[in-house]
This record gives sequence, C-alpha cells and structure tokens, in this order.
Amino acid sequence: MASNMAWSLAHAKLHTLLRQRDLLPPNSRILIAVSGGQDSLCLARLLIDMQPQWQWSLAIIHCDHRWREDSGDNAAYVLNLSEAWQVPVHLAVASTALTSEAAARKWRYETFANVAREQGYPYVVTGHTASDRAETVLYNLIRGTGLDGIGTLSWQRSIDGSDPCITLVRPLLTFARSETEQVCQQQSIRVWQDSSNQDLRFRRNRIRQELLPYLREHFNPQVEKALAQTAEITAADTDYLEAQASAIFTQTVTSKPHHLITITVSSMPSMASMAWSLDSSAIQAQPLALQRRVIRQLLQQAMSQPPSFQHIDKLMAMLNAPHGSLSDPFPGGWIAQVRKPYLWLYPHQKIS
Repeated sequence: MASNMAWSLAHAKLHTLLRQRDLLPPNSRILIAVSGGQDSLCLARLLIDMQPQWQWSLAIIHCDHRWREDSGDNAAYVLNLSEAWQVPVHLAVASTALTSEAAARKWRYETFANVAREQGYPYVVTGHTASDRAETVLYNLIRGTGLDGIGTLSWQRSIDGSDPCITLVRPLLTFARSETEQVCQQQSIRVWQDSSNQDLRFRRNRIRQELLPYLREHFNPQVEKALAQTAEITAADTDYLEAQASAIFTQTVTSKPHHLITITVSSMPSMASMAWSLDSSAIQAQPLALQRRVIRQLLQQAMSQPPSFQHIDKLMAMLNAPHGSLSDPFPGGWIAQVRKPYLWLYPHQKIS
C-alpha cells in the first residue's frame, strides 16, 4: 500500500479525529466504499496512507448500479486504481439497472452489509462529508422529517439492523468537499466524473447546484459549515430524546400473546399473535416530544414500513378518544382501539 505523498494536514486532521472518536480502532478490518468520486477516493487514499500507523486490514468495495452507460468503465477505473494501490477490491454489479436514488441506495447498502459479513469486515466506511451533511439537512427539512432528519448522517451506526456487529462509519464528516478535492489534486488522483451528479431531476443535485449556492451568496457564505454543525448538535439531542423515550416505552407499553386475544383473520402472519397495549394516562403525563417518540417506537415495532407523522398523529389522537373507539387501519392492517385505561394496537383482530 504505497503512499504518494508526505503526511499532510488532511492526514493529521483525520488521524486526530479517529483517535478522539475511536471510530476505527487499530488492527481493524475495514471495507472502504469507493464510487470513484473525489470524496471516496480521498478517504481511501488517506486510510491507505495511515495504515502503517493503525495496522488496519483494508479492502475496497465498488457497486455498479448499471444506471449509466459508462458505469462499466467507472468500475474498471476503480479496479485498476485498487490494483495500483495494492488493496484488495470487491466489485458488485446490480442484476438489473437501478433507476431511482432510493432503489440504488437500498441495494448498495445491502451489498455493503453482505460483503462485509461474508468477508469478515466489522467496519464499512463511506466518504460522506460535511457538505453531504448540509445537503441532507436541507433535503430532510424540506420533507418535514423533524429533528431526526436534521440530525442525520451520524458518525457511525449499525449498517444492518439484523447484524449490529457491522458498523457503518463516516470518518470525513468534518471535511468540506473542497478539502477532499484538494487531497485528490495534491495526490494527482484522477476523479471519475459521474454524469448523474449533473442531473437536476434528482433533488439532491438541485440542492447542491442551485439551493446551496443561493444560500451561500445571499444568506451565509459558510452555510454548509453552519448546517453541518446544526446536524451535529441535533444528533446529540436526538440520541438523548430517543433514549428517554425507550425508557418510557418499557414502562408504559406491553405486548400480549395470542391466547389473550381473538384472531378474526386466519391468514395473518405470526405478528397476529401479538397485541400491544399502552398505558394512556402514563404516556400523556410525559412531554409531547416524548409522547410522539414512544408512539413512533410502538408503530415501528408493529408496522412493516416506517411510520409517518400522520400515522403517529392518528394514534396520538386515540389517546383522548372515548372508550371503545376504533381507528381506521394503519398500514399492514393494524387497528387501534380504546379500552380504558389502555390503548390497544392489534392486527385486524378483536381483544377478547
């Protein structure tokens, strides 16, 4: 893993951050997601250069979504670069062309998790920067996602809910995109230009190319730094609120097995053997912010899709509904019913 340059300010910055945050411990096996863009190439090069100090075992993974005519050439470039850098590489090619951002992201992260699991890499790292964080804050703010969306792109998280042993790490969250560009220029790394980044049909591209430059010019020249800082502050607040809500959930929400309920739909899957009860008075005694989080945690347990604000609001309204009241169905056929002093949630079934 030969280095192309002496220790730079970027190396020192990342080295110090990793020591402070303990994101990638020494001797770790790390899978680096490399698209061929400047951020991921910068990250890969910095980690390779720092490998002797940290004794990591590094490998690269590239995902070919097949949604551009040059995606095969893009993949070949990453493979050639990996060979030149003397780093093992894993190439994943989508079986069918992925045409949406959401589908591509879902497949990509599933691929990261699968390869990491199969090859024994506890850490997967991506090149997300402070600039990405700023764009995501705006994107989620426009969508109305609340604090959780504003505090998004955390430093690390489980990459797959079914396998918490694989951690996704974003070591470049204090780096601006201009800094990763500088590293690539200093090291003479050719960046693969992704034509899809210019396509304004993708909302993130429009935020990057139109909204952020407008905000930078008319409101705050350091708007990306300010938004990234907001995300960092909000993430800590969100973690605290979520922990408090989890404690309240344990105290106020219980589940009942099938022998305590009467199933009216025989085709229901195994989840139909469970019904959830909420202590309405105990939940209502909590601040509104925590009430909503407890309700959301309950819906996350029950529903097969992430609950929306409307779903949460609908179940919240049932806390004050008269005894015997029934809600219309939630996604998956779940019904809420008021049985004072509890609010029950069950999959299209009646409580006996």
